[in-house]
Amino acid sequence: MSLLIQGEQDLKMIQILQAAHPGVLINNEIIEPNPQHVAAYKELVNRTPDLQGVSFAWHQLTSSEYEQQVKEKNTHKKFDFIHMIQMLYRVEDIPNTIKFFHSCLNHQGKLLIIILSDSSGWASLWKKYRHCLPSTDSGHYITSDSITAVLRKLGIKYHVYEFPSGWDITECFIEGDPAGGHMMDFLTGTKNFLGTAPVALRSRLQEALCQPECSSRKDGRVIFCNNLSMIVVES
Repeated sequence: MSLLIQGEQDLKMIQILQAAHPGVLINNEIIEPNPQHVAAYKELVNRTPDLQGVSFAWHQLTSSEYEQQVKEKNTHKKFDFIHMIQMLYRVEDIPNTIKFFHSCLNHQGKLLIIILSDSSGWASLWKKYRHCLPSTDSGHYITSDSITAVLRKLGIKYHVYEFPSGWDITECFIEGDPAGGHMMDFLTGTKNFLGTAPVALRSRLQEALCQPECSSRKDGRVIFCNNLSMIVVES
């Protein structure tokens, strides 16, 4: 697992589209509520060459705020490709969000949803070892099965592709390691988890992370299963 700069995945996809459809104008609309993420993405765009023919429209909004704005202003646009990469965890109304953005697709358009797989260590952590997580974790515990269930209920066609991924979390078990502390914060959704959590809770979580349902060992390192599901939704 590597740290991605905000917008890096978006620009990679744009470059793939440019290579597949040379000379075609690309209108890219970004919906992102975090001003720091928007600024980082804009900075990346400014220093990325070969973006001629690509326009950028910035909406510093949540997905629900964008939906509300579109409906109030009656500016319902259609798109050939929409992606939701690792963002549905923070969405309050997942079925309606998917339904709305699916309605924004052109004929033969595609909606790409990337979410944690049910084969991932996250799924095991959330389902089997939830008692090891702090009550401060504010995310939604959802995986690909939750999303495909919504799509089936909505009667929408989709295909699922699995993407194996591993994350070296060895430093989580090294006392006082700064990187390990940040990893535990990310795993729990809690700032300074190691410094604030009761010792018993810390021990339970570290033990759970070592279980074969969550992680494997390779050359003495602990590799957390970070498998993703890529769900391609048809228009």
